[in-house]
Amino acid sequence: MLISRRDFIKGGVAGAVGGVVLYNTSHLMRTLAETRSAQSLKVASPIKGRSLRFVVDINKCIGCGKCVKACKLENDVPLEPEFNRTWVERYTITRSGETLVDSPNGGIDGFTADYMNEKYKGLDIRKSFFVPKLCNQCEKPPCVSVCPVAATYATEEGVILVDRNACIGCRYCVQACPYGARFLDPRYKVVDKCTWCYHRITKGLLPACVEVCPVGARMFGDIEDPNSKVSQVIRERAVAVLKPELGTEPMVYYVGLEKGVR
Repeated sequence: MLISRRDFIKGGVAGAVGGVVLYNTSHLMRTLAETRSAQSLKVASPIKGRSLRFVVDINKCIGCGKCVKACKLENDVPLEPEFNRTWVERYTITRSGETLVDSPNGGIDGFTADYMNEKYKGLDIRKSFFVPKLCNQCEKPPCVSVCPVAATYATEEGVILVDRNACIGCRYCVQACPYGARFLDPRYKVVDKCTWCYHRITKGLLPACVEVCPVGARMFGDIEDPNSKVSQVIRERAVAVLKPELGTEPMVYYVGLEKGVR
């Protein structure tokens, strides 16, 4: 049984105290700062062309939620758990082939161990793993074509953005996105989504979620640079994209993507 993101988000909202994630700004600021001294913040150079790619290594992700926290802080995302530019899902596969998916509060507070989760008691679990999700910045984005006012558009670098001044909140793009990566911001009544931290990468900085990942599960860079991490991984490892049959040509690649991950 594959549970949709909408279904498990509803479950997460019901379990949240007042529907609000309980963390404070100072904690989020520390999340960004604590790894800043340990890794380079620079991409090779400010972005050019359309050769940027995002790589997620599922084998490395530990489901800590630091990426979700950093994104909320960096991009002024609403604190309520159903609003996320990036989130983390846990896939639990039983030996009988059943697939369970959960993402409590978008994964921002981490995950309860399988043996402590009431839902999983009595199940013969074969494996569990975490899958970070975000906007796939598609080469052929359906969200752009359905926008009636051209508020959703692609930059010269291929990053899909939303013009808040033009958006009318019709949510056509929300429905058109097959990855569940868009939401209507209740504060401004306009659509919001992951931008790969466009305001950072245009200055040669890494996206906030990449910067804070303690295990290097998230990678970002130029595939035309043979020395970049993403170029090396794509060249040397088996990578795949979500829902390839849709023909959207995502620019987010996954290492270790298993059957059943949608």
